[in-house]
Amino acid sequence: MSGNKGKMGIVGASGFIGGELVRQAAAAGWDLVGFSRSQREPGGEVDEWRLWTDEPDLSGLDVMVNLAGEGIDKRWTDENKKRFRESRVGVVETIVAAMRAAETRPKVFLNGTAVGIYGDRGDEILEEQARAGNGYLAELCEDWEKAADPAQELGIRVINWRTGVVLGRGGAAWSQLRKVFALGAGGRLGGGQQWMPWIHVEDLVGGMLWMIDADHHGAVNATSPNPERNADFTRKLAKAMGRPAFMHAPAWALKIGLGGFADALLSSQRAVPAALLEKGFSFRFPTLEEALEDLVD
Repeated sequence: MSGNKGKMGIVGASGFIGGELVRQAAAAGWDLVGFSRSQREPGGEVDEWRLWTDEPDLSGLDVMVNLAGEGIDKRWTDENKKRFRESRVGVVETIVAAMRAAETRPKVFLNGTAVGIYGDRGDEILEEQARAGNGYLAELCEDWEKAADPAQELGIRVINWRTGVVLGRGGAAWSQLRKVFALGAGGRLGGGQQWMPWIHVEDLVGGMLWMIDADHHGAVNATSPNPERNADFTRKLAKAMGRPAFMHAPAWALKIGLGGFADALLSSQRAVPAALLEKGFSFRFPTLEEALEDLVD
């Protein structure tokens, strides 16, 4: 297969978001290079697999996309925090070092980060220029983005892709939500007034390709234009599935059961995609109702 857009390398090509990126990028005309810790043969829409090592081979790539990051939906023990950091900051540092060593460098580095960088901000509307917040997750996300800064000094256009809750078939968030609500065990978390920045996976990936083509650099809120309060998200999901949602998980119970991860569930980030809208990106699923209509059987 030979595309006309150039060659795109993807760390995380076999994951949920990576799989959607492979599908859309191949359709758009990109030649695709995946990175794996084990030897793999080309197959499907991935033209080439390269080994992920301490010195990955980035030769011939026009764009590098990093989607690595171990899931934080577990207790935030010291050991897990080490893994969270290595799979984020460590991976970016490895990519930037490989870029520095390469004879020819990618022109664009899209670094997948998270809206967790804003911390808990209540009802404040958060566009990309908003300051970073406080707390463990915000500080981790800030370090994650700062690790990509040296790539700019190499003349590479850096996009920090701040993702919210990603909804899509096969994704962890949607799979868990669907299972819980199907059992009639859905309900609001804490007071339910915290803002949830969400996005449909098709818009997430479509936005990536749009901003790569749009010559954008800097942060991008990869979220729907219409974030929802947790209580409203719960009500709309229950209605779409035709199930009750009477359950309620008090904040204190979440903190006892989940430890630090409860902070991520209870934090409020009213993030809006100002950069995507300014660059003219058109969302296929701008409202939660439209996304749920697509996802609910």
